[in-house]
Amino acid sequence: MQFTTIGLDLAKNVFQVHGITQDDEVAFNRPLRRAQLLSFSLNLSPA
Repeated sequence: MQFTTIGLDLAKNVFQVHGITQDDEVAFNRPLRRAQLLSFSLNLSPA
């Protein structure tokens, strides 16, 4: 799935990450713990 915007709500333990497509539809919206953030970011497909 292609997305154009990634938002990251910073917090101490749990981050909220969301991605938006060109059509302004939500591609993903997930809470991630600090330990999960790097592996999630590396698994995102490049635009």
